[in-house]
Amino acid sequence: MTDATASHTPQPGQGSETAKSSLFTVSPRTRRRNASERRFKAYGITAILLGLLFLCFLVYSILSKGLPAFTRTVAEVELTLTQAQIDEAESTLLKTGAYRDLMIAELGEVLGDVEPEAIQRIVGNPGAMLRNFYTANPDAIGTTVAFELPTASRVDGYFKGRITREGQANSTFLTPSDLDLADRMQEEGIIKREFNWQFLTGAEASDDNPVAAGIGVSVVGSFYMMFVVLALSLPIGVAASIYLEEFAPKNRFTDLIEVNISNLAAVPSIVFGILGLAFFIQFAGLPRSAPLVGGLVLTLMTLPTIIISTRASLRAVPPSIRDAALGVGASKMQSVFHHVLPLALPGILTGTIIGLAQALGETAPLLLIGMVGFVALRYPDTIASGFLDSNSAMPAQIYTWAARADQIFYEKAWGGIIVLLVFLLTMNIIAVILRRRFERRW
Repeated sequence: MTDATASHTPQPGQGSETAKSSLFTVSPRTRRRNASERRFKAYGITAILLGLLFLCFLVYSILSKGLPAFTRTVAEVELTLTQAQIDEAESTLLKTGAYRDLMIAELGEVLGDVEPEAIQRIVGNPGAMLRNFYTANPDAIGTTVAFELPTASRVDGYFKGRITREGQANSTFLTPSDLDLADRMQEEGIIKREFNWQFLTGAEASDDNPVAAGIGVSVVGSFYMMFVVLALSLPIGVAASIYLEEFAPKNRFTDLIEVNISNLAAVPSIVFGILGLAFFIQFAGLPRSAPLVGGLVLTLMTLPTIIISTRASLRAVPPSIRDAALGVGASKMQSVFHHVLPLALPGILTGTIIGLAQALGETAPLLLIGMVGFVALRYPDTIASGFLDSNSAMPAQIYTWAARADQIFYEKAWGGIIVLLVFLLTMNIIAVILRRRFERRW
């Protein structure tokens, strides 16, 4: 009987070969492959870190430049006007100027020996605000009323750090002595900082009163516009997707439709604005600058996105679901609407929300149909007027502010970006919640 170990006894010259082919020895080729994998992981981690770095820089830039728009500098003034003073102010040609002079005289008595021009450069021109108050509240005549009047934009920028003393050394709009007076008024409690609710609830303002500008009316315009987009694009897009994916025959005509849908998804948004101007306004005669027209234009732009995402969601449902439904006697329509569509609903909702978020941030098509920032100075009176009356939208309002000369409008543009991002984040959170709510596993 032959010894089993004898057959495994290494022959002369075979010891080194056995050591090289051992499982515990890493070959040079394996080392290169592992090094390549480590490099790829390092590249991926570096890319993620760079993306996070740019994201942090973007968030920091938006917050640092936009958060000051949510605060404002006001001057607290107690004013007592008699009926004779009101009548005298109403009899003048410049009524708001007369109310402003009454307020400046009251502040001059509080501050002592101060030039009226200096007070005016600090508090701006609140005459319209005072006149509107006494016109709406005649019972306040003869009584002491405490007003919180927004200061001039340059004074507001001084207390926010946007304007420095060195920059105002040779300025005629706000002199260093005016800044000394502003500091004194702050020490005496006349000037203070507070949350700027008017920015969230107000309307657009002129260059003469930039501190009064707000984004509230534009938010309402965007809401009406998004309602039109949702009401039209969701049912039309989903119905078209279901037909193309489940019922339409595969021929050259449907292939042509699919190619055109893909091409429309890549068309620049300004082209849809030109189409809306030519068809909805010039041909159909719909009112210019109306949220209804803006919603129709954005519906045309959003439909290809919704159709593509919906078809992808329907295609992701396994064919066995359809076969099982048809096998138990369901019709084609029953298998689609009772089995396939509920499983594809999370993807459909996600694609719809993404399309709406994209439409919410569009500016070019809205500018072409006249939805610029200064068209609406008040809230709509009724629901119907909210769709048909002239209004603006948040991206158009932000664009208008960014193009204005006064720095406070630039600050408000960054604040409007924060409001717009809050809307976008809200819509994406809703998409995640709906996806989790309707998600089913098979």
